[in-house]
Amino acid sequence: MTDLGFVHVFQPPADPAAPILLLLHGTGGDEQDLLPLAGELAPAAGILSPRGKVLERGMPRFFRRLSEGVFDLEDLRIRTGELADFVEAAAVHYRFDARRVVAVGFSNGANIAASLLLRRPGVLAGGILFRAMVPFEPDAPVALKRTPVFLSNGRRDPIIPAAQAERLAALLREADADVTAVWQPAGHELTQGDIAAAREWLAARQAAGL
Repeated sequence: MTDLGFVHVFQPPADPAAPILLLLHGTGGDEQDLLPLAGELAPAAGILSPRGKVLERGMPRFFRRLSEGVFDLEDLRIRTGELADFVEAAAVHYRFDARRVVAVGFSNGANIAASLLLRRPGVLAGGILFRAMVPFEPDAPVALKRTPVFLSNGRRDPIIPAAQAERLAALLREADADVTAVWQPAGHELTQGDIAAAREWLAARQAAGL
């Protein structure tokens, strides 16, 4: 589908009480990339999965970067706004509860999810961020009001320094997010350890009424 500003996939939840998972792929992925992951995390959840609109050597991304680990902050600002508007428009179009949207992002998708949390509080009910780093340093206080966020990073990740992952967790906590941060004995790739930990976290949050 090409409406609402993004090529995307939408699947309604099998259980009305289940969250809507906003699937945000990594560099080179697309709207189909994380569908199997969603099934492992929460089979009854709804799915909203957009394709990033920025191309880097033909590979879709959600925002531009100037080099590895150096983001185009103005493009990030614009793309974050576009994504937030898309989520809000999709909630109206598909008639789902906008208060139940949980981002599930990997790498570039996790970074724009972090930007969405920090720049547009209230759009997401929570976030599962795999291999995320600091998208930008906010220049004003952010109030996330105990929004639950799960971060999972790799101890051997050659792309994201541990200090970056730790700084993101600190930024979110400073904004009053309820942060769970775990480390995997892995690199930048997604592992079964990541998935199992995220699935357990999400199930606990659902039981608590996420």
